[in-house]
Amino acid sequence: MSPLPSVIIAGRSEDTQNYEKVLKRLGIPHRTLLTPEDAEQATHLLLPGGGDITPAFFGQTDHGSHNVDTELDILQFQLLSRFVAQKKPVLGICKGLQLINVHFGGDVTQHIDTADSHKWIGHDQFHPVYRCDLGQRDFFYQLYGNSAVVNSAHHQAVNRIGEGLTPVCRAGDNVVEGLVHRSLPILAVQWHPERLPDGAGESLLSYFFSLR
Repeated sequence: MSPLPSVIIAGRSEDTQNYEKVLKRLGIPHRTLLTPEDAEQATHLLLPGGGDITPAFFGQTDHGSHNVDTELDILQFQLLSRFVAQKKPVLGICKGLQLINVHFGGDVTQHIDTADSHKWIGHDQFHPVYRCDLGQRDFFYQLYGNSAVVNSAHHQAVNRIGEGLTPVCRAGDNVVEGLVHRSLPILAVQWHPERLPDGAGESLLSYFFSLR
């Protein structure tokens, strides 16, 4: 039997309670921290949702970003860089997907035209995600089939896709809602599996924690 993963949630504990609750429910050892040197002691990295990335990190000025925290961005990018260098599994959620995309050279649309259809309203608000036509062998298809109903909470979206990343699902407005790396154990979703009711997001999280 493989040992349990040891997960770093890259954030501040006052902002990551939903993630901590679901990891505790799944029995996954975890710590919430922002110290890149601790990457050596963990097996998995979870990049949580949050405010928007400082636009300078993807070569733009600010024209629509909200709740920017540059210090947080720097520490999250540093943790991500260490996990990528060590080829350890990484899961990005919402902002975390955008961090991964920017790390690999992509960029972000700072305010999408269809933002109203993706905004967070409450736990009973869901929006459908439609898969790209990418075949039936990736793990998203194994988990969800041709489509899934998920919860949106974002006004930005990835634009140029980072090197090595592949979109695996899109919303009806063509917004990328899922990415995977073609050779590294890195995956990301624009929605919030930790907030889905009745444990509906736990299959994705369990798959991630099974990666080595």
